[in-house]
Formats: sequence, C-alpha cells, structure tokens
Amino acid sequence: MSTQFQNKNGFKYIDAGTGDVMLLLHGLFGALSNWTEVISYFSRNNRVIIPMLPIYEMPVRSASVDGLVDYVEKFVDMMNLNDLCILGNSLGGHVGLVYTLRNPKKVRSLVLTGSSGLFENSTGGSYPKRGNYEFIKQRVEYTFYDPKTATKELVDEVYEITGSISKCLNIVQIAKSAQRHNMAKDIQKIEVPTLLVWGLNDTITPPHVAHEFDKLMPNAELKFIDKCGHAPMMEHPTIFNKYVTEFLEKIKVTA
Repeated sequence: MSTQFQNKNGFKYIDAGTGDVMLLLHGLFGALSNWTEVISYFSRNNRVIIPMLPIYEMPVRSASVDGLVDYVEKFVDMMNLNDLCILGNSLGGHVGLVYTLRNPKKVRSLVLTGSSGLFENSTGGSYPKRGNYEFIKQRVEYTFYDPKTATKELVDEVYEITGSISKCLNIVQIAKSAQRHNMAKDIQKIEVPTLLVWGLNDTITPPHVAHEFDKLMPNAELKFIDKCGHAPMMEHPTIFNKYVTEFLEKIKVTA
C-alpha cells in the first residue's frame, strides 16, 4: 500500500489500493493522519483516493465551500473517476454533499461523519488565535471525547497552520462560508444511499445535527459511536470501519 503523496497537474493526493473508488474528503484542519486507519483497512479491497483540498493555498476571494467543490470537480475529472463512494468528515462532508448535488451521476453512495451543512460550532466558539500554543492545544482537544487523541504531532501541525496570517484568513473565510451555506432544503434531493456515522459526544456538530440529517435525507441511516467526538475515524477507527464496511456490503447487495 502506497501512502506517498502524488502530484499531477497541480493536484496533490493519495491513491492507494485497487477496486471500487472511495473518495475521502478532509475537514478544515484535515491531514493524512486523520485517515490513517481508514486507508490501511479499506485499501485492501478498494481504491482509496484523498485529494488534499487547497484550503490554505486558494485565493482568499474563492475560499469557500463552492470554491472547494470546484476543485474536487476538476480533480475527479482529471483522474477520470466515476461511481464514487464519497466519505467526508466535517467540512469534507459539506463539500461532498454539494458535489453530489451538482454531479449525481458520479456518486454511488455517501458516508458523512461530523458533517457541516446544517449546523457547526466550527472551532468551539472562537476562531484560531495565532501564536498561542495552549489555546490551539485546547481547541484541538475539543474536537475529541478523549483529549489524548490530540497528539503533540497533531497540535503542532495545527499550530503551524495558524501561525500564517494568509492561512488564518482562508480558515475564517471558509468557516463563515460553511456556516452561511445551510443545506436543509438541498439535502432532501440527495437520493443516493447515505451512511451517517456520528460521535455521541460531538460538541462541534452535536447529535441533534445527525438526527436532522437523518430526517431530511431520503435514503440515510444513522449510527452513533459512544465516547466519541467530532472525528470517529480517528477516535474509534475499528467501529467506524465496521459500520462503513457493513453499509458498503449492504448497498452492493441491493444494487
């Protein structure tokens, strides 16, 4: 299994395994480390592709949910991908929802975990403060039920990102774009099979958000994970992978 980044036509991405395509979309502070266990598990029987979204590099004027969807559309076309299972966490779920609405024939199924699109307390009530390591550490810990999941490497990575004025501007722009872009009416039109995997202790997109997605989406099923925050695939990867596997097997049988 290769988890080395590839670069092609200006896109940076992971492409591991062969089989049905799983397109993984990360969140606002997303990194490859968010998906380590998912890549390892699913690339045995699937082709797992992770484009690194240009959250910090895109021009601030286009730093928005729609701007990121434009990027994903170009990436999917460049890679000539079809019949996608899109798996999105947080902002990545939001991007996946908009992509699906724009490109319904490209998407076979959706897996959303802690997705924005209805409500998101994006950074625990405040935007990132530059140069304050302890504050950043607290915000990263806030993402999880167990603060120990916020490793020093992860905190250091977020701290480095928030040390850049231009990156902070993009983070704020995109977070505001996600909060403004409420999809309550739009997601009722998404008919592909959708799995919602949510942490019962998610404080960023709380459980009531998951119930609302489940109520509004016509072909959704909801699974909760106890003692779990905003990133189930990081905090409880074994349970997360089990739920996704069962979902994919079920829709394959009914297809």
